[in-house]
Amino acid sequence: MPPNTTATTGDTATTGATSVKSGRKKGRKARLVVLVLVLAIIGGIAYGAYWSISTVRASFPQTTGSITLQGLSGPVDVKRDGNGIPQIYASSDEDLFMAQGFVQAQDRFYEMDVRRHMTSGRLSEMFGKGQVKNDEFLRTLGWDRVAKQEYDTKLSASTKKYLQAYAKGVNAYLQGKDGKDISLEYAALGFVNDYKPAAWTPVDSVSWLKAMAWDLRGNMQDEVDRALMTSRLGPQQIADLYPDYPYGRNKPIVQEGAYSQLAKAFRQSGGTGASQGTTGTTGTTGSQGTAGTAGSQGTAGTTGSQGTTGTTGSQGTTGSTASTGTGSGLTSQLAGLYNVLDNVPAAVGVNGQGIGSNSWVVSGKYTITGKPLLANDPHLSPSLPSVWYQMGLHCRTVSSTCQFDVTGYTFAGMPGVVIGHNANIAWGMTNSGVDVTDLYLEKLSGNGYLYNGKVRPFTSREETIKVAGGTSKPIVVRQTADGMPLLSDRDDELVQVGRKASVSSAAPDRGDGYGIALRWTALDPGTSMDAVFAIDKAANWNDFRSAASLFDVPSQNLIYADTDNHIGYTLPGRIPTRSSATDGSVPVPGWDPKYRWTGFLKQNELPYEYDPHRGYIVTANQAVVDKDKYPYTLTTDWGYGTRSQRITDLIESKIKDNGKISTEDMRQMQMDNSSEIAKLLVPRLLKINLKDKDVRDAQKLLEGWDYTQDADSAAAAYFNAVWRNVLKLAFGNKLPKELRVKGQCLWVDKIDGTGPVDDDTKVRECGQRDADQAQPDGGDRWFEVVRRLMEKPDSDWWKTPKSGTRPAANTMDQLFNRAMIDARWELTAKLGKDIDTWSWGRLHRLFLKNQTLGTEGPEFLQYILNRGPWQLSGGEATVNATGWNAAGGYGVVWVPSMRMVVNLKDFDKSKWINLSGASGHAFSAHYTDQTGMWVKGELLPWSFTGKAVDNSTSDTLVLKP
Repeated sequence: MPPNTTATTGDTATTGATSVKSGRKKGRKARLVVLVLVLAIIGGIAYGAYWSISTVRASFPQTTGSITLQGLSGPVDVKRDGNGIPQIYASSDEDLFMAQGFVQAQDRFYEMDVRRHMTSGRLSEMFGKGQVKNDEFLRTLGWDRVAKQEYDTKLSASTKKYLQAYAKGVNAYLQGKDGKDISLEYAALGFVNDYKPAAWTPVDSVSWLKAMAWDLRGNMQDEVDRALMTSRLGPQQIADLYPDYPYGRNKPIVQEGAYSQLAKAFRQSGGTGASQGTTGTTGTTGSQGTAGTAGSQGTAGTTGSQGTTGTTGSQGTTGSTASTGTGSGLTSQLAGLYNVLDNVPAAVGVNGQGIGSNSWVVSGKYTITGKPLLANDPHLSPSLPSVWYQMGLHCRTVSSTCQFDVTGYTFAGMPGVVIGHNANIAWGMTNSGVDVTDLYLEKLSGNGYLYNGKVRPFTSREETIKVAGGTSKPIVVRQTADGMPLLSDRDDELVQVGRKASVSSAAPDRGDGYGIALRWTALDPGTSMDAVFAIDKAANWNDFRSAASLFDVPSQNLIYADTDNHIGYTLPGRIPTRSSATDGSVPVPGWDPKYRWTGFLKQNELPYEYDPHRGYIVTANQAVVDKDKYPYTLTTDWGYGTRSQRITDLIESKIKDNGKISTEDMRQMQMDNSSEIAKLLVPRLLKINLKDKDVRDAQKLLEGWDYTQDADSAAAAYFNAVWRNVLKLAFGNKLPKELRVKGQCLWVDKIDGTGPVDDDTKVRECGQRDADQAQPDGGDRWFEVVRRLMEKPDSDWWKTPKSGTRPAANTMDQLFNRAMIDARWELTAKLGKDIDTWSWGRLHRLFLKNQTLGTEGPEFLQYILNRGPWQLSGGEATVNATGWNAAGGYGVVWVPSMRMVVNLKDFDKSKWINLSGASGHAFSAHYTDQTGMWVKGELLPWSFTGKAVDNSTSDTLVLKP
């Protein structure tokens, strides 16, 4: 039975994610104290007048007339539409990317500058000592060092040429400008330090892919969480919280393929790795995937694999043992590691089970146009400006010297288009969630570590962190021989815990303690930057697959459509294989060679589909392929397929009886607000016999509700409050403090380390995790947990103690009764007693916060830089995925960061929208000019052909050589 707990304080709400997190609480305000004092002294009308007239106007970009840029070989036209979205026309590749760098710097250089300081571990140079801890960790990961290795040794000559041209354009913009001429934020920084932006380099652009990969790194958070759970929960309880993927109900991405014989061979081999790889499908055009290489190592279907924490049961993992475990020592290590990880700045989003993306493509045989329609909306943390920058890159004449005619979503700071279309194909992305990270517990000995019975020396390097307004700090970064950084060096508490870690008898002698090292594919030099340009130029499926093979990290689900009426899907990425000793679901002993990676899957061993018979492909972070039809373990932690199945159902409902799908249908699907967990729970909740009239009144809101989470819905507000309280009572109060939200304190049974619970003694224990990362987060993993436990109404999970006048629960219905009571009075406190005034949008609000100064600056500065709130429809694991964390509150913590629908019949009839606007300048008309439309689910016209672009152009700037 889960330990008994009693809540003593309320929950902490969240109001959206931030782009840069500082170190510990104690230091969060320190780096801006001086700025606060300066603003207080200057203060008032004079200061405001200075900013509104001088600083703001000085940083606005020139968008008409002409500018001379040294280095161009010919004139470049920059045509901006009424939303400030630029379309660039040039006659050579180098001019095109030089102009891209210049234009992005015009609108977004401060964002670009912060990003490169983050990726290189140099935030302290801009923001002072409050960022030193972050910089230490980022230097340990060494993103910029790996990016430089990629640039020096991996990338093609043409990619380097494009990167150099882009950097030249950024630097042309910076030439002769002071900070206040670039951005309002630099004016604020100028009051506290003498920071001056440095020249842009090609490596600055490449490094951004590492930051993106970090936020989309797969199951590392689940790996940590499972290990932390062992301090309070047993193996079966942890298995209950990580149920198998529901393949029978929520379909995987790849459904039609040559898998059966491969799966049979794999089973006959006993799952030892003798199976051949698999890819491909037999499509409607007769195209079939290429079989994998014989003898490739397979790892799927392993059971009884040893782990470090005694956990079990994540999606087919059935019996990890603790014979090589580390007990409370590892738990403490990982708790400290989480604190370090949690404060690393988010590049594109929080990393967790609930976050994801949607993309789907429908073949022309089911569309009104007769050609494919492709939709995409990646779900990332809300930021201001948006992480995306819309742009078109056009060669006036496509030729060998000017090869691009592409439009879509870019990252400010990186050349090329990441998601979009060219004249022949369109593509979208969602995070695959494949497991490309493992944590290793390393046994330390002096300046070395134990491996295979011998002590190996660490490779070490010294780094110096420069601090604005302070003293530089030197650090030493240690790595194993195979390049794994020792993360535990970055936290003093972790070092002490490692020395005292309690381990099982199977582990080696303690010696100098234990540390935690990270194996991650993104720390190996790769070719993802090559992939961006290759995809931008791809003309057909073969080109696209070839380009995708270069996309090492982050591994993404790539969907495809072309003007010849083909659709497809491919999974690229550098994906490791593991021995039968581990499935990657828990941290493992670093001293034992059998836990090291055994290799990487080849491109022709990865799943894909081409023209499937069903006529559509849906990717929304669900399982890529049925585990019984594929011989390799891609991950043990897929999303659970709630959104993907809802999209599938919506498509199927349209195409039955020969129905046809339009661009408007695709847009409406993106805005679907249906709650799948409500469909499961509400019928049961309506049967609960409630004694309190006020609670019964709230219950009646659910009668006749269509399960749609519109912003003005009182029923949605009450249901989500009930759902939150169900999770809190059944699970949240029973999880260890390392997973619970900060500010939530409980009286818990004191557990004797060697014996049973002592019922006479309780201790007060407070949560340690930020609200947007705490558990239970309410994502569709928890949908599946509750769905299965509803078949066990007397499970111990449904037990919760009495709290004040509110009753105890011993069964599922009793806990639902208690959750409905608690939800009624929670909303009374938040929204008022009159249920007629309740609405989901009043709880579920979006705040857009400018990175750095907009999240931790003085109130006056935050008022200038930030926008919102907006009341949103949608919710957790909903197609309109305006995510919230049930442990932390109802505030929006991730969103569809953009939405697009590409019409392959007529590209000029495609539609798109961004979360904010094109500009990063706080008082620009294009700072948040798209947000209102985004909230309503509206899309903007997306011009592509020269005629359409000219018709939509408001401003034209000519860049002259």
